[in-house]
Amino acid sequence: MIREKLSKTNYGKEVGFNWRGGDISRIEGFSDNVFGFALTLLVVTLEVPRTFTQLEETFHGFIGFALAFALLAVVWYDHYQYFRRFGLDDRFVLWMNFLLLFVVVFFVYPTKFLATLLVKMFSGMSINVTLADGTVVRAIENHQWPTMMVAYGIGFIVIYAIYFFMYLHAYRQREHLELTATELVHTKGEMAGHCANCCIGLISISLVIFGGPGMAFYSGMMYWLIGPAQGIIGYRRGKNIRSLLDQKN
Repeated sequence: MIREKLSKTNYGKEVGFNWRGGDISRIEGFSDNVFGFALTLLVVTLEVPRTFTQLEETFHGFIGFALAFALLAVVWYDHYQYFRRFGLDDRFVLWMNFLLLFVVVFFVYPTKFLATLLVKMFSGMSINVTLADGTVVRAIENHQWPTMMVAYGIGFIVIYAIYFFMYLHAYRQREHLELTATELVHTKGEMAGHCANCCIGLISISLVIFGGPGMAFYSGMMYWLIGPAQGIIGYRRGKNIRSLLDQKN
C-alpha cells in the first residue's frame, strides 16, 4: 500500500524524480535503527591503544573501518533513496526490507574483517594475530580464502538482488504510482545497476569456487568492475533521459 495522502506530492529535490515518500515511516525508522546497530558492530571491537605500536595498528584499523563504513553507507543510501522515491510500504516491501536488514547485520563482520585484512596486506603489515592464550596465528590461511570470498560474495549478491526485486516491484506498480517517462528510465536504470552488481558478485564467487585459493586475488579484483559497469549504465540512463527531454522540446 502507498501512503495515499503523500503519493502525489513532491517532497524531494532529486532531478528527474518526484519523491512520493513523505513523513518517515515505521519501516524507515526501524531500518535506520538497524543500520545504526550495524555501524556499532563495526567499531565495538576497537580498544584504546596503550603503546605507540598499538596506536599505529589502530590507525590501520580505522582505514579498514572507513572502507567498511563507506560500503554500509552506500547500502543505506540505496535504501533511503528507494523509500523516498516510491513511498511503498506494502507486504512485499516489508518482507524484502526485513531480509535486507538481516543480511546487512550478518554482512558487517565479513566486510570489516576483509577490509582490515586488505589494508594490512597492502600496507605491508603482518596479518598475524595474538589469541587470548598468547598463541600467534595467521588471520587467514591460504586455503580459507575461497570460503572468505564466497561468504562476502553471497552477502553482496543477496543485498543487491533484494534491491533489484524491490525496484522491479515498484516498476510493476508504475501506473498506480503514476511514474513519468523519466522516472521509468531511472527505475529501469537502477534495476540494471543492481543486476550488474549481482553478476559481478557471481563472477567473483565462481573464480574461487572453480579456481581455488590461487584465484582469490582475482576474485577480489572483480569488484573493481563495479565502477565501470555503473558508469556505463549511468551514461546510457542519462542518454535516454536527454532523448526524452529533446522529444518534449
